[in-house]
Amino acid sequence: MLRIDPEKMEALEKWAADEFRSINGQIEWIIDQALRKSGRLKKKKTHGKDPS
Repeated sequence: MLRIDPEKMEALEKWAADEFRSINGQIEWIIDQALRKSGRLKKKKTHGKDPS
């Protein structure tokens, strides 16, 4: 269970809806982005494709 204040939850629900994601999907995306930005999660491999 996630404890989050109602104002933040409302903003999160709107953000998720704006991006056609579920609340859970939005939270997972936010965590993924934060982990990557902090260098705590390595970037996904591109399966042999040139990322540039």
